[in-house]
Order: sequence, then structure tokens, then C-alpha cells
Amino acid sequence: MKKFLNLLRKEIKELITIQLIASLIFTVILFYFIGNIARSEMNKVQGVKDISVLDLDQSDLSGEILRNLAFANFRINLLEVNSKELAIDKARGENTPLLLVIPDGFASSVSRFQPKEIETYVFVRSFSVGSSINSELVNQIIVSINNYLSDNILKSRVPDISPNTLKNPIKNKSFIVVKDRIAEGSISDVNNFVTSQTIFIPIILMMVLVYSSQMVLSAIAMEKQDKTLETLLTVPISRNHIVIAKMLASGLVGLVSAGIYMVGFRFYMGGFMGNIPTSGQVSEVIEKLNLRFTPNAYVLLGISLFLAILCALALATILGVLAEDLKSAQSASFPLVFLVLIPYFLTMISDINTLSLPLKIIVLAIPFTYPFLASQNLMLGNYLVVIYGILYMLVVFIVLVFIVGRIFSADKILTMKLRFGKRLRY
Repeated sequence: MKKFLNLLRKEIKELITIQLIASLIFTVILFYFIGNIARSEMNKVQGVKDISVLDLDQSDLSGEILRNLAFANFRINLLEVNSKELAIDKARGENTPLLLVIPDGFASSVSRFQPKEIETYVFVRSFSVGSSINSELVNQIIVSINNYLSDNILKSRVPDISPNTLKNPIKNKSFIVVKDRIAEGSISDVNNFVTSQTIFIPIILMMVLVYSSQMVLSAIAMEKQDKTLETLLTVPISRNHIVIAKMLASGLVGLVSAGIYMVGFRFYMGGFMGNIPTSGQVSEVIEKLNLRFTPNAYVLLGISLFLAILCALALATILGVLAEDLKSAQSASFPLVFLVLIPYFLTMISDINTLSLPLKIIVLAIPFTYPFLASQNLMLGNYLVVIYGILYMLVVFIVLVFIVGRIFSADKILTMKLRFGKRLRY
């Protein structure tokens, strides 16, 4: 046991290099920096926004539009010109992002039910988030004013009936059912909440799987190329222990890397969503449906991630011993990357349960599918599905370790080479 621990420490020391530490620190700093920039941009969107307005109507209705714009945190710049063309030129010169033109006779045309169109001009100077959000805010204000005007007209014409009843004669209550829990609410709001809580997990998992596998594959190929693998195999320790130490060390480093990446990605996503609070109604629905991560869920998620990393490392070890040198090791990683990308994209865009039976069997046979599905299943309380996935990955890992152990126990490991387009050579 002492020899195995010494070997494990040796493997961890070889993997934890200055380059690895620097890359992890740089990643966290980069995500933090981008998150702060995104948060700053979102604050700008939520803060005071400039808009130029050409009011050719000068009516009470146009004044109502301006008051609503001011209420929505727009700083209004009234243009003292008499034509739309001059207004466009002036707004362009003042670097105003938006121009609103209210035509002459606007209020009188609305009263005759022949409304003239309000024109909105968006001056595109970049394709940032803020440029589109500001325009949408103006559109929402106009929609609100439309509702306000139509309500007043309906009240004057049909005073005994609520305008809301006239405009929406069909009422609908939407309920969400999760197992034995029922809550009234919008499924889109719940989906947005769940996505905001879990979207970073599959992204980070894919990054760590690919990165850790490349790290192990390159390390073994380098050992073969530098002839240090021969020395390692001569030490008085079981070759199975050598295999387990390599993969366990890489798995621990990969798991730590995953945790650091998740912290960094939290900063990144927080820049976009940290300032957007969940409404009280949505929070109430989430509580009723119990869509929260429990401590047990975090433990199961960690185990699932760890076993996925170990399975990837076992496959990477097999590919690594078949690689001729470091250069060929980069190409040898393609099958593993392909196996990771298949469940990653499928779980992001579709429901596994709705796939055809042959495709479903293929996807579920890939061990990396289960950690991609783990976060949503844990939030839904489907613990058995996650546990079955963990057991399946454990079985796959044991089989792969057995195969790797057989390869390492044979002296042919030193001469095994795999060249694409050619037969396996010894």
C-alpha cells in the first residue's frame, strides 16, 4: 500500500505542473473578468438610457408616450426640428442609440381608429446585447400604451364589462406537475430557472473530459517516446497498481479542475444573470415543486462526474499506449472526443426518452451520457436514474481497467503502435 501511495503521489506531482496551475488560475481570472464586463453591460441596460424623440404631434397622447419612456428609465432628448430626415441626421450626429418619431395628427387618427404609425430607428454601432434590449423596451412601452388606450375605449363603449374580459374571453390556468407535486405557473419560467442553474455543468464536464483525456493520453505517449515507461514498468510494484495510480491521479486532478472551472463559469454566468432576480411567483413555484439541489444531490453529482472522468481516462490510457509518439497521440484522441460530443449535444437539444429505440440504446451505452443527464434528474428527484448511471459507469470503468491492466501486464505495451489507415503493429 505504501508503494502504491508513493506511486500515486508521483503521478499527481507529474500532472500538477506550473502550466496546469497557471492555466486554471488564468481561466478563473478570465471568467471573472468577462463576468464583470457582462455585469457592467447589464447594469447599463438597466440604468438610464438615452433616446431622441421627434414629437410632431404635440398632443396629450404623445405626452403620455414620453411620460412612459421616462418611467422606463429613458433620458429623453426632444429634437427641435420639423422633419424626420433632419431628426435622423441629428440623432446620428449625437450618437443616440434610438430615435422615436411621433407623426403629426397621431392622436386624432387614434381617436378615429385610423392610427398612424410611430417610427423607431435603431442606430447600430455594435451588435451588443444592449442595442437590441433598448429597442425591445420601446416596443414594450408602445404595447403597454396600446393596452391602456384600448382599455379606455372599451370602458367608454361597454362600461358594464371589464376590458380584460372583452379582450381575453378565454381564460387559462397553467399547472406544472413534477411527480406528486403540482404548482400553478409558467413552464417557460421554470425552464429558464432550471437552465440558469444547470447549464454550466454539461459545458464544464465536456471541457474537463476532453482536457483530462488529452493530458493522460499525451503523458503516456510522451513516456513511450522518452523511454521512461520502460523504467516505470521495472519498479517492484504490480502493473495493475501502476494503471490504477495513473488514472486515479488524473481523475483527482480532473475533478479539482472541474471544480475550479465551475467556480469560474459561475462568475461568467453571474455577469449575465446575476442581476436578474427571480420573481416571487417563480420562486414560489420552484419551492412548491422542490426543484432544488440537496446535499445528497451534490454528492451524487460529484460521484457521477468523477466516474465519467475515470472512464474517459481509462479510454485515453488505452489510446495512449497505442499511440506511436506525442504527435500521433493528438490524432488518437479523436474517437474519445467524438464519444463525449455525442451525448453533450443530444442532451442539450433533445429529450433522451423521445429518441428512437436504436438511437436511445446507442446513446445510453456511452458512459458519458449519464453525467450530462445527472443535473436535471437530480433536480427532478430522479435519484435512481443517477444511481443506475453511476453503477453502469463503474462497471464500464472496471472493464476498461481490466483491459488496460492486461495491456500493461504484457511487454508488448512498449512496442504497440496504432497508425490510422494501417494495421495494429507490435
